[in-house]
Amino acid sequence: MQKESHTFDQLDLQLLSALGADGRASFSRIGAVLGVSDQTVARRYRKLCAEGGLRVVGMRDAYRLGQDQWMLRVRCAPDAALTIADALAKRPDTSWVGLVSGGTEVLCLTRPRSPGDHDDLLLGKLPRTPSVVEIRAHQLLHRFYGGVNGWVEKLGALTDDQIAVLRPEPVPGAGPARIDPEDEPLLTVLERDGRATHPELQRATGRSESAVKRRLTTLLASGAVYIDTEFNPELLGHPVAAVLWITAAPAALHSVGEALATHYRIAHVSAAAGPSNIVATALARNTADLYAYLSGPLGHLEGVQHVETTPFLRRVKQLTYQRPPR
Repeated sequence: MQKESHTFDQLDLQLLSALGADGRASFSRIGAVLGVSDQTVARRYRKLCAEGGLRVVGMRDAYRLGQDQWMLRVRCAPDAALTIADALAKRPDTSWVGLVSGGTEVLCLTRPRSPGDHDDLLLGKLPRTPSVVEIRAHQLLHRFYGGVNGWVEKLGALTDDQIAVLRPEPVPGAGPARIDPEDEPLLTVLERDGRATHPELQRATGRSESAVKRRLTTLLASGAVYIDTEFNPELLGHPVAAVLWITAAPAALHSVGEALATHYRIAHVSAAAGPSNIVATALARNTADLYAYLSGPLGHLEGVQHVETTPFLRRVKQLTYQRPPR
C-alpha cells in the first residue's frame, strides 16, 4: 500500500494515467491495478478535482466522425479580449479558448456541428464585433497526436501491462463512427461528466439501463466518442503552455508531424491549412525549458522551416467546460 500524502505525488500521477487509459474505469478496478484500496482512489480523485482542476468528460471525436475542426486566431483590442473569449467559451461548439500574445489575441478550437454554425461564427457574429481587428481561421486537416491520446501517457507512470488491464475490452463489429440524433441526451450528460453512471444516463435518455450501456459501448468502441481527462498542467510541474505555428516543407509535412507526436513536450499536433501547415501545443516547466525545446528538439527537426510561438496568458475554456477565474 502506498502512503497517503497531502501534496501531489506519484500515486496521483498514476491515477491520472489510469483515467487516461479508461476514464470510466471504476475506483475498485483502478485500485487493484495501482495496489491501493478503492477508498484511497476515491479520496485522491476528489482531491484532484478540487485542487488540480481534474475533469473527466465525454468528447465527440470530430476527426473520426469526419467533421470539420478550425483553429481560430482572433486579434482584438486588449480591453475586449477577455469579453470575447468568454463569449466564445459559452458556445457549445468551442474548446481550448484562451488568451495569447500578451492578451491581444483570442485562440480557440471550434468544432461546428453544422455548416450553419460555422457560417454563423465566422461570417456573422465575429466580423460584426467592433473590437475584433482580424480573424484568421486554420482548418485542421489531420491529427498526429491528441484526442484519445492524452499527454499524461507520455509521462510513463504506468507499465504497458497496467495500461492493458485498464483499457476497455475491444468490441467486435462496433461499426463505423456515427452519432445518431437520439444519442444527443446521452452525450449532453457525458460532456458534463464522463463518469456519469448508467442509471444517471438512463434517467437522462429515457432508455433502459441495458440499452444505454450497449449504446455507450458502441459509441466508445467505434471511436465516435472518447472519454478525455483534463487537469491543470501546473499540477505536474508544467505551468507554461504555448501554441506553435510551424511551417514545414510540403514533402516533410507528414514526417515532421509524426516526429512531433513522439516529443515529450507536445500535447497536441495537427496538420492545418494556412501559412503554418502544422499547429501544435507544447507544455514546459518554465520559459527556459520552452526555449530549450524550441532551440533543441524542434529546431533540429529536419524539414522545419519556420516556427511562431504564442504562449498562453490565460486559459478560459478547456474541453467542454469553462475554467473558473484564477
